[in-house]
Amino acid sequence: MGWEVKSIRAGKVNISDSYVIIKNGEAYLLGAQIQPLHQASSHVVSDPDRTRKLLMKRKELNTLIGKSEREGYSIVATAMYWKAAWVKLEIYLAKGKKSHDKRDAVQDRDWARQKERMMKHSVR
Repeated sequence: MGWEVKSIRAGKVNISDSYVIIKNGEAYLLGAQIQPLHQASSHVVSDPDRTRKLLMKRKELNTLIGKSEREGYSIVATAMYWKAAWVKLEIYLAKGKKSHDKRDAVQDRDWARQKERMMKHSVR
């Protein structure tokens, strides 16, 4: 939509929690927030969190469908940029952490917390 493009040009977009789903053979972006500009969208009812359809080539789409459905990958959006007059979205396939990876992260977080406590007590 026109107001979305103007807002993206103004830098009013947040894709930090966004991801891509495949539905009926088409890719959709969920979780991206594009805040409307007041001067550009005063006459339009805008929804900043709406689902947006992505335009992709069939070969790319088939690859994403295969990876996400069969191999358990998630599709996450990492960057949004301009190329000529087109808004491009950079997406990656991501795999969740294994249980042993989670244990390592928890141990690192606990150790950092203990270090902070020790440093806090040593300063007094």
